[in-house]
Amino acid sequence: MTPTTDSTPACESTDDHGASRRRFLRSAAAAVAVPPLVRSRALGAAAETPANDRINLGFIGIGGRGSGHVDYFMRQGQAQVVAVCDPYQSKREQAKKAVEGYYAAAAGKGEYKGCADYADFRELVARDDIDAVVIASPEYWHALHSLGALKAGKDVYCEKALTLTVAEGLAVCDTVRRHGRVFQIGTQQRSDGRFRVACELARNGYLGKVHTVEVGVPGGQALPNAPPKEPPPDIDYEMWLGPAPWTPYNDLKCSFNWYFIYDYCVGWIQSWGVHHVDIAQWGAPSLSTQPLEVEGSATFPTDGLANTSLTWRVSYTAADGVRLSFTDNAQHPQGCKFLGDKGWVHVDRGSLSAEPASLLQVALKPADEHLHESNNHALNFLDCIRTRRDPVAPVEGGFTATALTLIGDIATRLGRKLRWDWQTRQFVDDEAANRMLSRPMRSPWCV
Repeated sequence: MTPTTDSTPACESTDDHGASRRRFLRSAAAAVAVPPLVRSRALGAAAETPANDRINLGFIGIGGRGSGHVDYFMRQGQAQVVAVCDPYQSKREQAKKAVEGYYAAAAGKGEYKGCADYADFRELVARDDIDAVVIASPEYWHALHSLGALKAGKDVYCEKALTLTVAEGLAVCDTVRRHGRVFQIGTQQRSDGRFRVACELARNGYLGKVHTVEVGVPGGQALPNAPPKEPPPDIDYEMWLGPAPWTPYNDLKCSFNWYFIYDYCVGWIQSWGVHHVDIAQWGAPSLSTQPLEVEGSATFPTDGLANTSLTWRVSYTAADGVRLSFTDNAQHPQGCKFLGDKGWVHVDRGSLSAEPASLLQVALKPADEHLHESNNHALNFLDCIRTRRDPVAPVEGGFTATALTLIGDIATRLGRKLRWDWQTRQFVDDEAANRMLSRPMRSPWCV
């Protein structure tokens, strides 16, 4: 089996669609029907939103997480789902059917047609009638999907981790600001009040001087080998692979298991780790602003498809002495724990504890630092589209949280202490480590 070849230019950026293609897609978009008004009571929203005032959304990546996003957003009266995209035909057709069935029932009609489905994300982002894009594709696609949407003038909600590499993350940050777009990263713990309280206690001195942050997340997974085979007709395998190195299809890698294959993701140290590492930097900002020393170790599978870390222990020390200890759950309990010289607070999904317990009764003073308050990550994104404010998890926060996990993984792979400079976004005097901050993309893809 060999990769498909065609006459595509050597490097095809995400905004090289062609004028004729744009004209066709604009005409097609104009023909899509949108119901004039759907009652908010049926949609679960607080107010009725006329069709012309709704935020039109397109979705890229309709797996487990992506289909969940489609289901949630379509129930918000202030948004309208108009397009879905996935290289799996069955997934996109199922999502399209669910969307159109929901809107038909909500409007009290027997039929509704108004959700297009695509295998190629470039067709979706070329539509002028789409205001924002929700991305839940695998990590190795995040940069290209985000950049394509941003350059087409769309606001973006992108699942974590921000990108596969540090270099890709820098490109996304620059494009967000250059094009003046709203960008929400899917580190949804920032929209959970427990995490905000823990970080406000740490930032405002209620723990005394914070000296250590401990983060634990689930360890990685091993995978068996799987024999290569021809891709089934349900998947556009070339589009699924996209910028990743070409390897033959097998029955394991094109679903959840891609998390543990280095071509597509850096594993749970990145994709799970980014959640609690983000909270660590939210409560202890020097971790993402000051020079760091980074060192660590990890264990990796010795056989099978998976080649990302199973267990790890990484230590980051900021210039002000704050230390982040980031491990799998076998070494630290799951969650994020801030330790100061007067007390500690530990937060995880569904739990918040502290010593002394009275810390949980603290009421912030007006002069204290109050963090961005959001109680719903998706609705915060929609609100910021209207107000043009930065959301609770802006692109820079997604970049630094992702970069922290990536430089930690690099330290475990190289097996030596590294020095990281946030000003240059580079390791200091380490050419081998800096080469690992980017990866080539398979032609014709490029950032």
